[in-house]
Amino acid sequence: MAAKQVADRDETVGAFHEAVNMTAGQLEKWLATDASRGVGQSDGGESVGHASGRRIVELLHTKKADLTDDDLAHMRKVVGYVHRHVEQRPGGDVTDTRWRYSLMNWGHDPEK
Repeated sequence: MAAKQVADRDETVGAFHEAVNMTAGQLEKWLATDASRGVGQSDGGESVGHASGRRIVELLHTKKADLTDDDLAHMRKVVGYVHRHVEQRPGGDVTDTRWRYSLMNWGHDPEK
């Protein structure tokens, strides 16, 4: 692997672990709740964020050396989503909001 690819991989993994501040166990527990299933965009089935959360749990259990290009692409998608949505924080107490729940589906708890 070329040095630039290694640097890009390291940068992506680092940014992912900064954005995802929930452990795999915390995220799995959250994804099992009705609140988690009740937020996000869907076509009647599982929401995009909920499906992403399941994928994030898998990524958190994957060794860096075993990550595929597809895994790294999803990690970049997660980082982008978290960064965009954190910027849209509503005013007031966000503890029980759809905004927070949506971010938590993507592995980021803004209350941490």
